[in-house]
Amino acid sequence: MSSTATTIQLTLPDGSVREYPAGTTGMQVAESIGKGLAKAAVGIELDGEVQSLQLPIAHSAKIKIHTRDSKEGLEVLRHSAAHVRADAVKRIRPQAKLWKGPPVDDPRYGFYYDIDFGDRPITHDDLPQLEKLMHEIVQKDVPFVLESLPRDEARKLMVAHGEDYKVATIDKIPADQQITFYRSGEFVDLCKGPHVPSTGRIGQGIAVLALAGAYFGDDAGNKMLTRIYGHAFADKKAMETHRHNLEEAQKRDHRRLGIDLDLSSTMGDLGAGLILWHPKGGFVRHKMEEYWRQAHLRGGYDIVYSPHIAKADLWQTSGHLDFYKDSMYSGIDIDGAEYRLKPMNCPFHVQIFKSKRRSYRELPFRWAELGTVYRYENQGSLHGLLRVRGFTQDDAHLFLREDQVEAEIERCLRFVIDMLRAFGFHEYAMNLSTRPEKSVGADASWEKATAALKAALESVGLPYEIDEGGGAFYGPKIDVKIKDTLGRTWQCSTIQCDFNLPERFDMTYIAANGEKARPVMVHRALLGSLERFFGVLVEHHGGAFPVWLAPVQAVLLAVGERHAEAVRTLSDELRAIDLRVDADDTNEKIGQKIRHHLFQEKVPFVGVIGDQELQNGTVTVRSRKDGDLGALPVAEFRELLQRHDRERL
Repeated sequence: MSSTATTIQLTLPDGSVREYPAGTTGMQVAESIGKGLAKAAVGIELDGEVQSLQLPIAHSAKIKIHTRDSKEGLEVLRHSAAHVRADAVKRIRPQAKLWKGPPVDDPRYGFYYDIDFGDRPITHDDLPQLEKLMHEIVQKDVPFVLESLPRDEARKLMVAHGEDYKVATIDKIPADQQITFYRSGEFVDLCKGPHVPSTGRIGQGIAVLALAGAYFGDDAGNKMLTRIYGHAFADKKAMETHRHNLEEAQKRDHRRLGIDLDLSSTMGDLGAGLILWHPKGGFVRHKMEEYWRQAHLRGGYDIVYSPHIAKADLWQTSGHLDFYKDSMYSGIDIDGAEYRLKPMNCPFHVQIFKSKRRSYRELPFRWAELGTVYRYENQGSLHGLLRVRGFTQDDAHLFLREDQVEAEIERCLRFVIDMLRAFGFHEYAMNLSTRPEKSVGADASWEKATAALKAALESVGLPYEIDEGGGAFYGPKIDVKIKDTLGRTWQCSTIQCDFNLPERFDMTYIAANGEKARPVMVHRALLGSLERFFGVLVEHHGGAFPVWLAPVQAVLLAVGERHAEAVRTLSDELRAIDLRVDADDTNEKIGQKIRHHLFQEKVPFVGVIGDQELQNGTVTVRSRKDGDLGALPVAEFRELLQRHDRERL
């Protein structure tokens, strides 16, 4: 069917084409497809850009209707809920000044709004009232209406409402950009959208969750505002599930468990974003590293080491000073030359490659390093072990012939999955991140690298999403997000294909024809960083580590003083065969000792020795996971611990 000046053609995801009058709204399109779709719809995507359903469509496009339970639909839902949040705030604090309220990609929260409350600050006691008001606004089902105003009128409107931060935002909007507002009833907010058609479509799956501080413009030199976090889900049941998960997440918070279980700490006199590993946390790290090294050696990798600093020239050649300088620490003057703390390990591995002449017969090289790097992070963004300033990457760099790239990336993907499974992670989400706006290298190299990553993903059979512009400045990458016990996703593993650093460092090997050829470089981390992965691991297991990782695998408990020597002797015997067994010969009641070690210290097993056990040569065993295992002969108890010590999840 041909289009005319008064009609548009819309291509649906299945490839079918429908013709509509120009100016048809997204909602009308959804209604024409089906009543069920129209009821669930919250936004429409036109040629890759999501807009409000209530707006007219002016031109032909590829379209996709987003429903309230899709990723894109939830983003529209949450943006609209933030707008309702601001409306509710202005009702209880009319003098409050709004700044911004975007949806966010955070496992805890779906959106926030930053607000200046002046001399009448909001408190946690006000949050129930705020949430109640939001529900009332939703129930009234007031339309979201887009308004566009000339700059002068837009400015006057915000001045009239006393919205100083909005006025400052308008002043920064480029002259050629449209200034738009969304109005719902009497409330109006400077906003591009998109929003749902009316407040009622947000539904009752909304909540006000927390308060925090945030600097205006994210600049520590500016005024501190109040950040109000909230969430919105497709329905009330999903919101209730999320609230339950938040409560569980608080119990599992690695910062809290780090203190309770004496695993790690930060701050104090040390400085923000720097981690102290205590003996128990240090032992878990040791087991992580031990398994990591063994797996790499079995997988054909060699272990390398590199310094913590290098001359600034190295970082200039690599491109880090051009593209990554804001995340690097200031230079250090050494003998008149500028040195920098390393933010990454890759240039050092390049130097190892260049230290001698290389042949095509030697490739691939697979060089792995647990290398500690240093990156500047804004203090407000630091978060326990999950976002730090000094951390150890489980890094590796592969140097390949071009014909080896796809097979090696596929090999890396399988290695990632095997490594994550060993630590108890079995669900993943994959992103293929493409060339960012600020990057280096020829288009052809980027296209080849991206194609190799895509082919490897498809060969392994892993579903993935495209993250446009999410690649590193030197190459595209596969990002692997792991899903934890509470269904939260965490970015850890990454595989990056790089044709550019070999060019920048003029890396070559001697090809089969005797000529010089350029290698391809693959950057790869399986766990991401030991600090972040350990934090995720603590929360995933709730501090109750599997036996092979547990710093203490079992505690032997003496019922009375006359059993203390037997407990200490057996503990020593088990430690002599590398089992991590402690003895508790204190005078506390046996029930109290069992509860303390199993549920407070989260030790996998306790073994009780009293008169009957001494007489029979047994240990009465309780498991944190499986409960009472009964009286076991000492040899059987030893074999139980050894069997679990060998297990990987």
